[in-house]
Formats: sequence, structure tokens, C-alpha cells
Amino acid sequence: MTVHFIGAGPGAPDLLTLRALATIRRCSVVLYAGSLVPSAVVAEASPGARIVDTAPLDLDAIIAEMAAADHSGLDVARLHSGDPSLYGATAEQMRRLDALGIGYEIIPGVPAYAAAAAVLKRELTLPGVSQTVILTRTATRTSAMPAGEDLSSLARSGATLAIHLSVTNLAAVLRDLVPCYGEDCPVAVVYRVSWPDQLVLLGTLADIRAKVKAAGITRTALILVGRVLGEAEFSDSRLYAADHHHVLRPREA
Repeated sequence: MTVHFIGAGPGAPDLLTLRALATIRRCSVVLYAGSLVPSAVVAEASPGARIVDTAPLDLDAIIAEMAAADHSGLDVARLHSGDPSLYGATAEQMRRLDALGIGYEIIPGVPAYAAAAAVLKRELTLPGVSQTVILTRTATRTSAMPAGEDLSSLARSGATLAIHLSVTNLAAVLRDLVPCYGEDCPVAVVYRVSWPDQLVLLGTLADIRAKVKAAGITRTALILVGRVLGEAEFSDSRLYAADHHHVLRPREA
């Protein structure tokens, strides 16, 4: 018996990996967060599978479902939105499974920031503009941010920012970012990326809050901040430069 922690991607069923899809289809138990994983993904489960929405369950109840499946020798597909490595609360589940001696694996998924960049048709790392992407969040009702990881500290890097779980904290986000990025810095707020009701708001640090408020967005949105979102003038990468030689493109004799 194995618990498979599966990255279900940002929402669209056709963004599941082949491995994820095959695992969902063969597992006898499917655990998923109903508020984050769409029904179309859960519908890929076999007709006889036990399907449990974990949104109303606490950690003890979720682990009890896994332990019961283990007792019956049934594989579990544990669906998490995006990729399990980011804000999935998977570490605490794996720690419990380790203590119980229950085996598990992780199947990666398409993260929301990658799906959002695709929708925006933007590369998040441009030569001479930004070569770093910081994935972060702010503290609201969730766990406090560790020392040195507050947004004002991270902003000093000038890197491209992908800020999760923070659209309700947008006023504080802007207050921390404007001193380093400037009010004219481009921002994109992407609501429920790849879902049928996806919404993309484009603006700057000066006007994005008003646009978010007008749209009524209060959850399930990713905030992307950085000059890469609006920059048209940047140097070509050296990767494909005619005078850039390497083992696969050697210098002509």
C-alpha cells in the first residue's frame, strides 16, 4: 500500500502529468481538497473508488483515512493543488506517515506561478532584468513568516516575485514593495489560473489594488510582481548567440 501525494496542477485537468493521471485512475481511495482541486480532476478516479473531500477535515481525520486504507491494503491518491512542494502542508502528513510506517511517494505537478506565466506569455527571468524568482507569501491568518523572510526584506533583491496566499493582504504587500520596486512596477494578479472562470488583472503597484477590489477577488489568486512583466527592451540570452560555442555547437575550425 502506498499514499501517493499528487500535484494536481493549477486546475485544468489536461495539465495533469501522465503519471498523476494514471495514479488517480488506479487508486482505490482518493483524498482531495474540494475548494482547490476541481471535480473534473476527481472524476478521473475509478468508479468504485472511495472519494473523500478533505476540506472539512483536520489533520488527524486525514491521517485516519490513510491509516484505514493501509489497514485494508488500498492505495491512496492524495491530491494537492499545484505542486506538493509549495504550500501544500504535505510535510506534516509525511511526518505522520513515517511514524505509522506507511509508505508514500510524491508526484510533482504544474505550479500556479508557471501556469500564470504561461497565461501571461511572459518569461519570469530576462537577461539584464531579473534572473531570480522568489516564491513567497505573507502572513495573514496562517503561520508567521520566519525571520528575514518578510516581504520588505525580500523586496530588496529586486527579483521577480510570485506571492501566494496574499491577495487579501494586498495593502500590506504594496506598502512593502513600493519603496524598492516603485509605483510604476508591473503587477499581474491571476485568479484561479487555468480554471473556466480564470481572471487576469494587469496593472502597476500604484493601481492594482483598486482593480482587485473592483473585481471582487478575495481568494485563490497569485500575485506576480517584477519588471519582467512589462519589459520589452532586454538583451538576448547568450544561449543562442552565434558566437557562443559549447560541446553541442563547437567553434568551426
